Amino acid sequence: MLHDSPLIAVLVIGLGLAFVLGAVANRLRTSLLAGYLLAGVAIGPFTPGFVGDQGLALQLGEIGVLLLMFGVGLHFSVRDLMKVRAVAVPGALVQITLATLMGEGLGWMLGLDLGAGLVFGLSLSIASTVVLLRTLHERQLMGSEAGHIAVAWLVIQDFVTVLALVLLPVLAPLLKNDGSDTATLAELGLTGVVTVAKVAAFVALMLLVGQRVIRFVLHAVVHTGSRELFCLAVLAVVLGAAFVGSEVFGVSFALGAFVVGMVLSGSKLSPRIAEETLPLRNAFSALFFVSIGMLFDPTVLLRDPLSLLIVLSVVLIGTPIASFLVLRALDQPLGAALMIAIGLAQIGEFSFILVGLGVGLDLLGEPIRDLILGASILSIFLNPVLFFMVGRLKPWIDRREATSSNRTNRSLLVTAEDGFRTQKCVSTLRIGAGRRAGRVLPQEG
Repeated sequence: MLHDSPLIAVLVIGLGLAFVLGAVANRLRTSLLAGYLLAGVAIGPFTPGFVGDQGLALQLGEIGVLLLMFGVGLHFSVRDLMKVRAVAVPGALVQITLATLMGEGLGWMLGLDLGAGLVFGLSLSIASTVVLLRTLHERQLMGSEAGHIAVAWLVIQDFVTVLALVLLPVLAPLLKNDGSDTATLAELGLTGVVTVAKVAAFVALMLLVGQRVIRFVLHAVVHTGSRELFCLAVLAVVLGAAFVGSEVFGVSFALGAFVVGMVLSGSKLSPRIAEETLPLRNAFSALFFVSIGMLFDPTVLLRDPLSLLIVLSVVLIGTPIASFLVLRALDQPLGAALMIAIGLAQIGEFSFILVGLGVGLDLLGEPIRDLILGASILSIFLNPVLFFMVGRLKPWIDRREATSSNRTNRSLLVTAEDGFRTQKCVSTLRIGAGRRAGRVLPQEG
């Protein structure tokens, strides 16, 4: 009976297991995403029992990606980003570069070529926005300066991911040929320019024309007083704009949804839009993670545990150390730098999207995808443990920062006193010189 209605079966069993295992994950004080991923593993083809339709699950997951990217664009604030741009922009770019290079080196050890290693490394450098935002909310750090830096850091990572999603299909033939075909390189250069021009035209159209039209439509719907119509209007706008961007401009659905969210982020209706669409975004996001879990072969834990451990070490050790050193080089306090670095010690939704695109473009194989999915599930589980360990170090960090602050204050006080003595000495010398010259200068200070 279940196989007669595969869509209903995937929805019922997938969401039901996601709820049960998500509740278990919440009880264990870890991310809900881990429960959703395990729900997908449970109904995937690599475990006994019911096997869901992967094709339908992936299509539902596409809607989840679209709504997820819309939510990211909706919370994209250029103003907040500009406040911490001196730290977040260079910090995130350097962290992504270092983590990608570590992944590239690991990919070389695993026998990957340059193009596959680039996608592999980039997938390991992007933290889960959902996991980190949830952690910041739980620890009441969203309003702190460290929280603002972390959110801006995530925005930069997401923006880099969006660019990669746009450019990767264009660069895939070049990455496969390792740049050896000159004619192909010239053709790809032209294709890349055309693609970037199409994307720029779509973004410009949405910002200049779509912004006024979309906001006018939504404000008109608001005046009807119907919440149902308003929610449907938002969904129609998001899906419609993403579809037009895909069919006319060749833009991915995810990028189209992100641009729509960015257009609406500065609107007075953005809080209501976020509130009305949140349940739907959460439900389809859960289905997205379930569909990703269905792709994971858990036997990789037994087949290649050493490679999985090395990949996990890049996520849990390499990326945090690189982030911490970058933040300290940018004069961030010890506690804030450590908190942000540990928050980035996981990978999630955008890594899945990149890996899925890499597999679709024949840049990555399924064994590498299994390693990344396994590292993601384990890193999401272990991230709260790392935060717990940092919490145990908090008294020592506070004492160290207090000692450093006292030393700085004493140094400033000594400097001020030395400056006062120097000024007084100079004034005395000037008075003496004036008396010798037969005149008295007014005393300074």
